Amino acid sequence: MKKTTPAKIFFNRNVSLIPIAMLYFRTSVAKKIVFFVDYYPLSNFPHGGKVLLLPPWGKVGKGVKNPEEIKNKFYISITRILKRYIPIGTLRLMVFFLSCFFSYNAYSQTYCFVPSPPVLSLVSVEPESGKVELSWTLSSSSDVAAYIIYTSENGDATAKDTLWNSSLTSYNYISTAYKYFSTSFVVAAYRLPGTPGISRRFGCPSELSNVLSTIFANATIDTCNKKIAISWNSYSSFPKKVTSYSLLVSINGNSFTEAGTIGSDKNSFTLSDFITNSEYCFVVRANLEDGTFSTSNKTTCLSTRMQRPPVWINADQVTVTNENRIALSYTIDPLSEISHFRLERRSGTSGIFKSIALPVSVNGKVKFTDVQANTDTVYYYRLSAINNCNNPVMVSELASNIVLSLEKSGNNLNFSWNLFKKISGNLLSGKMFINTGNGFEEKSSISPGDTTFTIDYKQIMYEITDKEVCFYISASEKSNSYGITEESFSSRVCTLPMEVITVPNVFTPNSGTVNAFFQPVLSFTPKNYHFVITNRQGKVLFESNDYMAVWDGMQNGTPRPQDVCLWYLKVVTPSGKSISKTGTVTIINK
Repeated sequence: MKKTTPAKIFFNRNVSLIPIAMLYFRTSVAKKIVFFVDYYPLSNFPHGGKVLLLPPWGKVGKGVKNPEEIKNKFYISITRILKRYIPIGTLRLMVFFLSCFFSYNAYSQTYCFVPSPPVLSLVSVEPESGKVELSWTLSSSSDVAAYIIYTSENGDATAKDTLWNSSLTSYNYISTAYKYFSTSFVVAAYRLPGTPGISRRFGCPSELSNVLSTIFANATIDTCNKKIAISWNSYSSFPKKVTSYSLLVSINGNSFTEAGTIGSDKNSFTLSDFITNSEYCFVVRANLEDGTFSTSNKTTCLSTRMQRPPVWINADQVTVTNENRIALSYTIDPLSEISHFRLERRSGTSGIFKSIALPVSVNGKVKFTDVQANTDTVYYYRLSAINNCNNPVMVSELASNIVLSLEKSGNNLNFSWNLFKKISGNLLSGKMFINTGNGFEEKSSISPGDTTFTIDYKQIMYEITDKEVCFYISASEKSNSYGITEESFSSRVCTLPMEVITVPNVFTPNSGTVNAFFQPVLSFTPKNYHFVITNRQGKVLFESNDYMAVWDGMQNGTPRPQDVCLWYLKVVTPSGKSISKTGTVTIINK
């Protein structure tokens, strides 16, 4: 009979390395039943010191997690090998001894001391390449052989790489996940076992480090309100405190520049304006207390293509028409892509604006006639460009109708009015127009910016041929920045003529003075005129239908002697009033 050698089975500390009951087998058998318990640090096993029972014929990493399953497989494997060489009765006895005298714990090892964990100090995304940069401080333990990189989700860690360089403090993780969500990372230190004579392929890791997550930023655009909202998850303030966040923006592919600084307790920012027809990309940076920072992903770039609003809207004209309506005209920036507008009106300087029309531009013009307005009331108008979201995106300057007022003071006609608008250019001219009965014509010019004007009635009284005299003014603008010149007209104001008749009661013919002639003095031009002078016997001395005709005191070419004469006057005034007067006049010869 050949000499046999004992088959050794190595267990953990609870087994105490007891040989199997002095069983001797052939050397070939002994070589096949050497077992050991060792740690296998792969990602498919829970962290925390659990171990795997590995037979030499098994493939590394193909064990099981459940210790009871390990125990069952262990005995089944022994049975399958030994029954090829040992009678079944003896084999059953051996299995009984193993069950009674050997117990093991698959959760600890005597030959590997767990190292201290590293501290994960920084996780940052490189926005352009997408790689995640990890940095950590080395484990304080000696004999660290490697560092294991894990991703972490809901407390479960999944190993991604093992770095067999104990001096490494950084790692670049390549993945596309950063584009879609925040990714969390942890790191563990790994130490090889120290028991002599045992394979050093398997060792033990440290506890997991602190968790750090990448910053995932997201941007959404609200073209209706011309806003871009950026949000992100908060970055951990351990081990480095976050002092603030910076929002970086790139427009049309240019370099990222800082658009704003946000407090460390915030995780959103709203950009309240942007350039249309551009591309905006954003990156969020967490600024840390030691001067370092963690950078987020680059957000999906947003296009700000939208309707181009008008840069300007010019109020060309707010004028009173011949039909006593208020007509408005606006010129729109020709580069505008918006054609819908809202016209609003308020009464006076402190009223509330109310929408009165929703006009549509035609060939860059908006025109509207306000038939509800009272031309004797000052109204202020504004025109707003309305985008597809029904929001105003550009508002014109305020413009008002011009209301002209008239007050009489003696022989003076005093006029006043409000300005058409706050002139963006220069007032070209103001003009006063008058209608004395033959249609409106320009009476005089008005100095730029003036709002008052006075006319002496005596200057116009003989021009009046109608029952009333009417006035209006015009205002126009020149050299505004849009090259637009229009004229606006005020409301019209009318007054009755001063129908006054004055007849002297004495005159001195041939005196060479103003009293050398006799005639009625009228403050108007009569429609009809009949003037007769007689002596006291009723003989006609002078008769005329021309209100400008005068009597020089002559009768048939001979001066009349000093005498008292009778006169009779009948006129029809411009207002249509018929007036008849009689009286006497004394002739005094000198």
